[in-house]
Amino acid sequence: MHAWPCAVVLAQYLWVHRRSLPGKRVLEIGAGVSLPGVVAAKCGAEVILSDSEELPQCLRNCRRSCLMNDLPHVPVIGLTWGRVSPQLLSLAPVDVILGSDVFFDPEDFEDILTTVYFLLEKNPRAQFWTTYQVRSADWSIEALLCKWKLKTIHVPLHSFSADKEHLAGSPLPGRHTIEMMIISLARSDGT
Repeated sequence: MHAWPCAVVLAQYLWVHRRSLPGKRVLEIGAGVSLPGVVAAKCGAEVILSDSEELPQCLRNCRRSCLMNDLPHVPVIGLTWGRVSPQLLSLAPVDVILGSDVFFDPEDFEDILTTVYFLLEKNPRAQFWTTYQVRSADWSIEALLCKWKLKTIHVPLHSFSADKEHLAGSPLPGRHTIEMMIISLARSDGT
């Protein structure tokens, strides 16, 4: 199992904000090995981990991470971006959606934001906390954010001590360029 640099940065954000997490309902999408979700659960959040229902190995990794961290009660579900499924429709309310490095492949960007939009519409006060690695200046989600009436706040890494080459004794994030943003529904006036 491998944690990607974005997961370490998002986990750092969660750790710095750990006092706000107890009782929060958190869904991690594209969880992989689930580092951010595990940190949120360890900090007292009610967490659901998810990855694509088409990637059973990723779902097994989520479960394995939970067991390795004494979190056998954390649910793991299959959610595929851009697909309306019974699991998506029956999700309990959420306060925070997590996604580390989900904006990896531009072909998935709209499916991810479609899913996030659906979740935010069901949970209008929720936020999507996401980290991503800058891979190409040509890849942007700005037009999709406008299309789906979503707003974004850029979170400077230095504001939560994640602007270092090494975090928490890990060689990650290394020299990767990582960004963080918080996405939420735009109000009817566009803000």
